[in-house]
Amino acid sequence: MNVGIDSISFDIPKIYLPISTLAIHRNIEPDKLIKGLGLHKMSFPDKYQDVVTFAANAGLKLIQQENINPSEIARIYIGSESGVDSSKPIASYVLSLLESKLGEGSFRNCDVVDLTFACIGGVDALQNCLDYIRLNPNKKAIVIASDNAKYDLESTGEYTQGAGAVAMLITSNPRILNFSNNVGVSTEGVFDFFKPRRTFSKAEITNSTENPEWFGVLENEVSIYKEQPVFDGQYSNQCYINRITEAYNHFKKESQQSGKVYENWAAILMHLPYCFQGRRTFIEIFAKENPELLNNQIGETIKDKLKNLTKSPEYLELINQKIYPSEIASGQIGNCYTGSIFIGLLSTLCYHYQQNNDIANKKVGFIAYGSGSKSKVFEATMGENWKSVINQTLFFETLERCHSIDFETYEKLHKKEVQHSVLEPKNEFVLKSIERDNPVLVGARYYEYVK
Repeated sequence: MNVGIDSISFDIPKIYLPISTLAIHRNIEPDKLIKGLGLHKMSFPDKYQDVVTFAANAGLKLIQQENINPSEIARIYIGSESGVDSSKPIASYVLSLLESKLGEGSFRNCDVVDLTFACIGGVDALQNCLDYIRLNPNKKAIVIASDNAKYDLESTGEYTQGAGAVAMLITSNPRILNFSNNVGVSTEGVFDFFKPRRTFSKAEITNSTENPEWFGVLENEVSIYKEQPVFDGQYSNQCYINRITEAYNHFKKESQQSGKVYENWAAILMHLPYCFQGRRTFIEIFAKENPELLNNQIGETIKDKLKNLTKSPEYLELINQKIYPSEIASGQIGNCYTGSIFIGLLSTLCYHYQQNNDIANKKVGFIAYGSGSKSKVFEATMGENWKSVINQTLFFETLERCHSIDFETYEKLHKKEVQHSVLEPKNEFVLKSIERDNPVLVGARYYEYVK
């Protein structure tokens, strides 16, 4: 039985900072980011936007686009590493927002949950729902990957920021993609990138050794949570390479395939924390699958030969045909954490639609990664009627309509110093307020739909 993605939608910030603007203010040569990493724009949430609004807007678009009756949807599973609460999931917010538009109680019998494993949580949510539909082929599920990739100002991750959500309808006999059962996995517990609870002694804050109550905190230490991660870029990159190569090899074993499996894929979809990450790291798999090509490269060391292999006609052809289409949107949006690999999927589908390429019945390969760390490799087959869905998305057209902001506005948004939104919201869910006074609701987030 065929199970997979029947339809797809998205929601992204309407504003962005040009990468050239960021580069100039950070004393970085713009071409180092533009030509070196493939970055052009960095999407950034407006004051009224967060991962809940992105997820709810993408989900509502999907339901309205396909005219789905809420009673048909058995699951709404969300992948994210940007949760707004340590207990209440994004999915429960999304469910109530969808009910505010589609009818009170309309999702009362719908199962919702968040799945978190850094940038691979969306893939975990997808595969969980695929298995559910295989067991319940008459049901439908929605998977949403929603994130806000935010880094400290002046950090080495700052120029990779981005945000947005992708929503996917999972059904039997899907129109877009049919997934196989085989999955290659590689997991190792590491600290390459994480978002810890950080603790400080209360004395450091209050300058008192008496442990006075401080904003309701009675403990002698105060825990804070930052949206920005702790990370080691070089180490994380090596973990990425290790996991994807191990998962790729495991996938070959699980699927009982030999030879160069990637040659069977019309597209290679990878997690892209920055635009060119895929092409820079897939070379490791390519080299292992083509030892004769590697050995023929000029260089005294393997590192030198590997560098030259990235410039070889064979590898450049692979990039242009199988990886480049997924990079188009990444360079315009930035990193979306769990949504990154699905933004790449949407970018690839829209590219082939615009080029009028016939990719029906062809296989595509997914190489997912999440820090901490885990990789999954799997494949899917394109449906016969994928174009009939993609022609409704207007993905590239939406990217072109986004608005540029100046550097001062960007920094104020980053520091949460702005009092008003940059653009007025329209036909979307927005964050209205956060409860600060009511002791039994303090921290509750209130949303509404703005026409």
